Amino acid sequence: VQLVESGGGSVQAGGSLRLSCAAFGYTYSTYYMCMGWFRQAPGKEREGVAGIDSDVSTAYADSVKGRFTISQDNAKNTLYLQMNSLKPEDTAMYYCAAEPGISLCVLTMSFFAYWGQGTQVTVSS
Repeated sequence: VQLVESGGGSVQAGGSLRLSCAAFGYTYSTYYMCMGWFRQAPGKEREGVAGIDSDVSTAYADSVKGRFTISQDNAKNTLYLQMNSLKPEDTAMYYCAAEPGISLCVLTMSFFAYWGQGTQVTVSS
């Protein structure tokens, strides 16, 4: 499984960005799949932001609930993270993660075997 993120950039507080994660090497609709977005700010540990499973059940970190939305397009094998009302504290490198073949997902780093290279999000005040 190969994951390629895109869509990061610089935005002012209150703005929006949509991150994309294209997946190669498997088919979303064929297998059980857990997908997630994580982020890591300088000097901080990587944290789970949002997750989605094959039943399209979602989970979010408290810090992004109501502002971020995770979704997937099975036809395009692509995962998305719509980020609205961005805050300076959302500044981080954002990573896409995948764990195929499992139906019960957990939004922790150790759960996911496959990772993208990351895309930088910078929010200025």
